[in-house]
Amino acid sequence: MEQLPTPPGERPARTTDASTHASPGASYTATATVSDLGIVTGWSEEARRLLGYAPSEVVGRPAADLLADRSDRSGGPAGSGGTGPAARPVTPGQERWSGTVPLRHRDGRRLDAALLAHRRTALGGAAEWFVLSAVTGPPDASWEGPLGEWAFDRSPCAMAVFDEDLRLVRANEGMHGALTLTEAEMRGLRLSEIAPDPVSEETERGMRRVLETGEPQAVDGFVRPPGAGAAHAWATSLAPVPGPDGRVRAVYLSAQGRPGGDTAPRPALPPTLAGARADTPPDSARTAQELADAAVPRLADFAVVDLLEPSPRGEARAPAAGTGPVTVSRTAVRSVLGGSQEARFAVGDTAVYPALSPPVECLAAGHGAVYGTADPAVARWVAQDPGAGWIGEHGTHSLMLVPLRDGRVTIGLALFSRHRGREPFDLEDLRLAEELTARAATGIHRARRTVREHTTTMTLQRSLLPHTLPVQSALEIASRYLPSGGEAGVGGDWFDVIPLSGARVALVVGDVVGHGMRASATMGRLRTAVRTLADVDLPPDELLTHLDDLIIHLSADETGGETAGGIGTTCLYVVYDPVTRRCTAARAGHPPPAVVSPEGSAYLLDVPAGPPLGLGGLPFETIEVDLPEGSLLALYTDGLLQAREHDIDEALDGMLAALVRPASTLDTVCDRVLSAMLTHRPEDDVALLVARTRALHTDKVAVWDLPSDPAFVAEARRNATDQLTAWGLDEAAFVTELVVSELVTNAIRYGSPPVQLRLIHEGSTLISEVSDASGTAPHMRRARIFDEGGRGLLLVAQLTQRWGTRHTLFGKTIWAEQSLVDF
Repeated sequence: MEQLPTPPGERPARTTDASTHASPGASYTATATVSDLGIVTGWSEEARRLLGYAPSEVVGRPAADLLADRSDRSGGPAGSGGTGPAARPVTPGQERWSGTVPLRHRDGRRLDAALLAHRRTALGGAAEWFVLSAVTGPPDASWEGPLGEWAFDRSPCAMAVFDEDLRLVRANEGMHGALTLTEAEMRGLRLSEIAPDPVSEETERGMRRVLETGEPQAVDGFVRPPGAGAAHAWATSLAPVPGPDGRVRAVYLSAQGRPGGDTAPRPALPPTLAGARADTPPDSARTAQELADAAVPRLADFAVVDLLEPSPRGEARAPAAGTGPVTVSRTAVRSVLGGSQEARFAVGDTAVYPALSPPVECLAAGHGAVYGTADPAVARWVAQDPGAGWIGEHGTHSLMLVPLRDGRVTIGLALFSRHRGREPFDLEDLRLAEELTARAATGIHRARRTVREHTTTMTLQRSLLPHTLPVQSALEIASRYLPSGGEAGVGGDWFDVIPLSGARVALVVGDVVGHGMRASATMGRLRTAVRTLADVDLPPDELLTHLDDLIIHLSADETGGETAGGIGTTCLYVVYDPVTRRCTAARAGHPPPAVVSPEGSAYLLDVPAGPPLGLGGLPFETIEVDLPEGSLLALYTDGLLQAREHDIDEALDGMLAALVRPASTLDTVCDRVLSAMLTHRPEDDVALLVARTRALHTDKVAVWDLPSDPAFVAEARRNATDQLTAWGLDEAAFVTELVVSELVTNAIRYGSPPVQLRLIHEGSTLISEVSDASGTAPHMRRARIFDEGGRGLLLVAQLTQRWGTRHTLFGKTIWAEQSLVDF
C-alpha cells in the first residue's frame, strides 16, 4: 500500500505536547467520514489543520493509513484503530463509537486523538461513520475556580456548562448518564456533535440567544443518544453564567424529567419559529403561517391565526371586557383536511368577532381558554357569527382559543380545533399552545416594529435628501439613490449639489456609519453642516476638517450605541470651476471619484486618501486637476461596489466599463452603472452622482487688473459698462456701476494690491468680483445719520440677490450676484 506523503524538510506543526492533539489558540472540531469498508470519503479543513493532510491526499485511501502504528488496526470504526485504554471495540449494530486513537501527522509526529464516531446513512443509502475530534486550546483556569463550581453546585439534575463557542466544558454525573458518555469523550464538542438530533440544534439556538441577550431560555425535550428508545418528556433550562466582569461567559444547561415523563410522552414543540429569531428577516404573515403549520397536526387538526389591526401609534390594542365586536385580519390557516376546509378562510380578508363571543372574551382577558363545541358560549357565538359555521363541521368537538401576546401587547388570536378520533384539549395542550403563540407574537411584533421603523426612517431620509437638483450651468447632473434591502435597514448615504460663488459648483457624497433612524439623523446634520460651510467658501480640506470636529462633538454627546455619533463616516467633497475648468477635491475615507475624458478613457482621480471623519487630529489634503469640457465625473458610495460578489478591483473595473459606454443622457449612464453593478437588491444604501463638465468661455468672462489708486475707480466703472454693452445687458448697467464702484473702492482703500475686477455672465446671472491681496474681510454695518461712509455694502446687499467673501491662498475675493431676469 502506498504511504501517505511526508514532505522532506517540512517543519512540524505547533502542538502543546507530542502526545496530545490539542493545539494552542481557538478551539475547533476536525471531522471526516469513513465508509463501512474503512475508506476515507470526506475530509474537512479542520482535519487538514489537525493532521496536515490535504483532502486530495486522504480521500479514497484506507483510514488505517492514518494510524501511528499500522500493525494495530483493531477497535474503531472500519479498522480505524483504538489502541488506547479508552478505546472500545465496535460491536455489530453499534450506532456510536468513542476512544483514543494514535494517529500520524503528515510530518511524522504521533498524535493521540480522542475520537467520537456516529454511524449514519450516507447519500445513496450506504452506511458510513461520521468521525469527530475536538481540538481545544489551553484550559481556562476560571473553569477550575469559583465560576465552574458555582454552576455545578446549583443543579440536582443532568447539567453541563458550554463555553462561548457552545463547546462542552464540564458535565455532571447526571449528564454522563443521560448521554452515556464520559466527560473526556464529550469535552470540547458541541451538543449537536455529541448527539445529532433536531432537539440538539434547537437547544444550541437557545444557547446562542442566552449568550446574545443574557436572558434564560427554555427548550422542551432533551437530546436522545443514538440507539436509545423513544424520547420521554424533559424540561431543559438554559441560563447565563456571568464572569467576574458581568459579561456572559458560558451557558448553563440543566435537564429534568417532567412528572410522569417516563410513562406519558407529550408532543414536542417544533424548532423556534423563524420570525421570532433575531437571525431571520421579520415577516408577520410568514410567522403567523409558521405558527399554524407548527400546531397542525401535532397539536390540533385545524388552526387559524387572526391579527388585530395596529393603532396609529403602531401597537395593536386588545378590546376591553364587555366591548363591542372586534375586527381582525385573517392571516394564516392550516388544516389536516387540506384545501376542503382551508378554502373557506380567505387569507387577507377581514373577520368580525361578535361582542361577548369567546374570541372577544379571550382577547380581553389576555389568556387562553378551552371549550367544548357544546358549550353554551360557543353555541351563542355560532348563532351570532355566520363565519363560525365551521365549528359544527367535520366532527369538531374541542376548541382552544389563545391570544397572541408579546409582553403587554396583544397581537391577535389563534384558534385551534380537534376533530373526532382525538382526545379533547387539556391544560397541558393549552400550555403548549400558549408557548407557541408567545413565540409567534414576539416575531410578529418585531416584524411590525421593524416595518414601522423602516418606514419612518425612509420618510426622514427622503425629506433630508435633495428632491430637485439646483439650477446651475457649470455641470449637467443626474443622480440615483437606492435604499438597502438588507436586514440592517436604511443607512446614512447621502449626496448634494451646492452652487458656489463665481459660477462654481460643489458636489458632495457621504456615507454615515450604521443604519436606521440615528444614521439618517446624523446624515441630516452633516448635510446641513456641509451646506453651511460651503456658503462661507471653505476649501475642501478645511471643510472636511470642520466636519471632522463636528463628528467628534456628536460622538461626545452620545451615550453609546452602534453609530457612536457617526464615527467612521466618510465624505467626498469636489468643487468644479467652469471658468478655469479646474476640479478641486478632498476625501475623508471615501472612495475616489471616477473620471471619463471626452475621448473615452476612464480612470480614478488620485485624491489623497484622508481618514474617515471622527478620528480627529489627522490632516486632509486636496488635489487640483484641469478637466476638459465634456468630461464625466462620477461620485458614489461604497454600497455600489460591495453589491457585487467580487473583489474591489473587479468591481471598480466594472463601474468604469459601464461609465465609458456611450449614452445620450446622464440618466442613461446612471441606469447602466446600476444595472452593471447590482445583480440584486443591495445590502447597503447606494448613492450615485454623475456630472458632465461645461465651460464658461472667454466671451462670457472679462478680467481687468487695476492699480491701487482711487483715481481708477471711474475707469473700472467704464470698463464694466462697456462690457455690458458688448453682452447686450445695457439695462443692468446702472446697478452694475454702483456695485463695481463700491467693491473696487473698498479693495483700493482697505485692501492690498494687486486689485483685480472680474465680470462673469452665467446664463441669467451677472457676477461681479473684486480681488485683492488682503485677508481682511469687509463687514456690513449700519451707518449713523452724519457718517460719511459705511453705506456701500448695505447698498450692494439691497441691489443684488446675494453677496459674500471667499478667501484664497493669496488674499480674498468679494463677489455679488445680480439676476438678469427682470432686465
